[in-house]
Amino acid sequence: MALTGSSVATDQTAEGSRKATIGKRVNEAGARRKAGSGGTIRGAELRTAALFIAPGFLLYAVFMLFPFIQSIYYSFTDWNGATVNMPFVGLANYIDMFKDPFLWSAGWHTVVWIVVGTSVPVAIGLLLALLLWSNTKFVVFFRTLYFIPFVIPVIVTGIVWGWIYHPLFGILNSMLEFVGLDSLTRGWLGDPNTALVAVIVAAIWGSFGFVTVVLFAGLQGVDRGIVEAAEVDGASWLQRSRYVIIPMIAPVLTLVTAITLIGGFAVVDYIIIMTQGGPGTASEVLGSYAYSKAFEQNSVGYGATLSILITVLSLVAAVAFLRFRERER
Repeated sequence: MALTGSSVATDQTAEGSRKATIGKRVNEAGARRKAGSGGTIRGAELRTAALFIAPGFLLYAVFMLFPFIQSIYYSFTDWNGATVNMPFVGLANYIDMFKDPFLWSAGWHTVVWIVVGTSVPVAIGLLLALLLWSNTKFVVFFRTLYFIPFVIPVIVTGIVWGWIYHPLFGILNSMLEFVGLDSLTRGWLGDPNTALVAVIVAAIWGSFGFVTVVLFAGLQGVDRGIVEAAEVDGASWLQRSRYVIIPMIAPVLTLVTAITLIGGFAVVDYIIIMTQGGPGTASEVLGSYAYSKAFEQNSVGYGATLSILITVLSLVAAVAFLRFRERER
């Protein structure tokens, strides 16, 4: 009987081992099937993502990446833009660029444009966005009103402001004469001391609406309960805006400032439309100078060199600004 009981126990142990082995193999097979299925799903997702990305990337490559690579190549040539021959000159364009006195003048004007043309529309847009957010009456009307200058084509804006600045029948001089400030009237776009500032004012009018709408959209994510709590604690409107609201929209504020900053480096449209860089070179900026060299003076190689400089400067400025903002946060 003892022997029989031992045999039964042995058989039960063996049976349990076989079941455990079978269960382990089943689990391993299931894990392999699951992994294979996961790999298939992941591969399908990647193919779908590539399918959606491909058209946009193709357009980007054709209209952005390829022309940029071409510009880099042109910057090493003395091409006039008309002939097939493109004489390779190496770094000669870059050496001549830093010896060009007009470059430094245009660079200084670009710095003025970036400082004034970035800070003023951002400040105006932020103030208007805060006022709109604080008062819910007529929000849609005023938001549309502020955004209209941004959607108007730049060429229309430039022409209209050219009429405003006209020395004979411009509304600005007429208003100054009406209030008895005749001594301040002048040809605003023809005076070297006021031409650049006059164009910047027109550009600010055309861009502050974009800043206002973007920041107003960012304000929709602000918790009004926190703002109301600060008001109950005795914080003024200015204190609530500075210490509560603005920190909450810091990422949006950084984004819109970076966009405006980069746009300041590439500005050319307002200059071409309103002053063509004049009088003389009083309103010439890097963008308009590069345009003039490439398409008016048929020096495409040198114009491409200036465009590469603008690209590098804008990237450096944008990265430096973003890092500064991240450090501040």
